[in-house]
Amino acid sequence: MAEFELIAKYFTRPVQADLGVGDDAALIRVRPGYQLAVSADMSVAGTHFFAEIDPFAIGWKVLAVNVSDMAAMGAEPRWATLSIALPEINEPWLQGFSAGLFACADAFGVSLVGGDTTRGPLNIAINIMGEVPQGEALQRNGAQAGDDVWVSGTLGQAALWLQHRLNTLNLHAEDVAMLATAMHHPQPRVALGLALRGIATAALDISDGLLADLTHILQASATGAELDWLAMPKPVLQHSPVSESLLQQAVLAGGDDYELCFTAAPQHRDSLYALSTQLDLPLSRIGHITASTGLQVFNGQVHIDLSQKGYQHFG
Repeated sequence: MAEFELIAKYFTRPVQADLGVGDDAALIRVRPGYQLAVSADMSVAGTHFFAEIDPFAIGWKVLAVNVSDMAAMGAEPRWATLSIALPEINEPWLQGFSAGLFACADAFGVSLVGGDTTRGPLNIAINIMGEVPQGEALQRNGAQAGDDVWVSGTLGQAALWLQHRLNTLNLHAEDVAMLATAMHHPQPRVALGLALRGIATAALDISDGLLADLTHILQASATGAELDWLAMPKPVLQHSPVSESLLQQAVLAGGDDYELCFTAAPQHRDSLYALSTQLDLPLSRIGHITASTGLQVFNGQVHIDLSQKGYQHFG
């Protein structure tokens, strides 16, 4: 199968009328009064995913992690491009991968508007674009001393699944199945991101680990934070005991959560709890921003010190 036949068969669908697709570049019209939010993410077999995983799950996740970046900015995801290197043309794999990719695209209103294919080690790169009203984007540099620190959903599930997959943790099959959903089918918090416009003072999504990613907010805002381990939304395993230290590492530094971490003034607590009910999404207040720099986590009166605070590609 030639390159353009592959693209036509697996990655071409009708798109919105305000786009030009199929030329050397896509033509995109942003709505008046909106800014274009752009992000890029690369997924490499063996680094970001296991090549033998269900291709539908791979297709879903490579787009979902990019949609999560739009959620973190309070942007509405609109368009994406896909560049993929394939070691060979494996049609069953391509069918599953494209089905997962488009399932995610349909779930979050994303149009695939271009990209590239080539031969090489399996490597998938997504560029995503979205729209956000002028001046309303959620950024990392607005956290203020006294703000609450919040996270959505549950943290640490994907990290525990990975430890099981790497044979460093032995979990019961039912727990593995629950954790696998978090790992392979993350749910970008787009509705939450849109609702946080005008409420959150800073926000980002958690990809490399809570402590590592929250540090980006603290550095951009020239602030610090104190977090409460007892308030963290932790995985509940029904059949597999996990040590406290391993659980702390997974929740605080495991990564691959794709939940939102954000800061907001205390006056918004009631509205955020109401938003949690409205979205049917747990929102946990896990600490507060401090004027002095640095990030500390306490378990009651005991300070938690982790040697590794998140994933580092070149660590």
